[in-house]
Amino acid sequence: MSEIPRVLAVQNDTNGGPGRFGEWLEAAGVAVDVATAFDGSALPSRLKHDGLIVLGGGYLPDDDDRAPWLPATRALVEQALARSVPFFGICLGGQMLASVGGGKVQGDAGAPEHGSTSITMRAEAADDVVFGGLPAAVPAIENHIDAITALPPDAVWLAETERCPYQAFRLGDRAWGVQFHPEVGPERIQRWDVEYTRRRGLDPDELYAAAVTDDPLSRAAWAAVASRFATLVKEGRP
Repeated sequence: MSEIPRVLAVQNDTNGGPGRFGEWLEAAGVAVDVATAFDGSALPSRLKHDGLIVLGGGYLPDDDDRAPWLPATRALVEQALARSVPFFGICLGGQMLASVGGGKVQGDAGAPEHGSTSITMRAEAADDVVFGGLPAAVPAIENHIDAITALPPDAVWLAETERCPYQAFRLGDRAWGVQFHPEVGPERIQRWDVEYTRRRGLDPDELYAAAVTDDPLSRAAWAAVASRFATLVKEGRP
């Protein structure tokens, strides 16, 4: 292992890279190695990195027939939990953490969320080492129809929305899962399928404009979260 702390980021689709979350980690002194699992790139059987991130994608956590790399990804998440390696799961990654930890994830569950969405912090977030001290509500880009329907029994519920209650949670003291996308900014909305978005009854231009308005608060909050996660990664090195 190099002298610089390194995080492994598992990418589950073409457009699902670590984005600005990865940039913030690198600015905080943590290198990010991206494993493009979606294109057939092999995942390690043993987690040797100082931290693990599992990014989003259009799959359920056990959608192994459509995404044959998911069993190897789940195995890495299990190793991170067993060894208290810092973990951050985004969208699919957060759902995978819930599933591996004994919670439940359901496809096409509840009301979908698309575009910049206000994430409400719960009281439990106040003393969390990653989410503590954030504003009472922080906007983030959402783009999902699948959702966590039950958290693991010992999870700490950190943030919520009315449509999708389980927006952020902690499992143990070094693993976090989120339903939203702190790694993307307004520009991601411009790459969405316009016809699909309109069929959902949404105007892509309006979604983009709202995200631009919300971005200063969003960027500041999620950059702080990434920086705190980076601190845990650096502190966990032997």
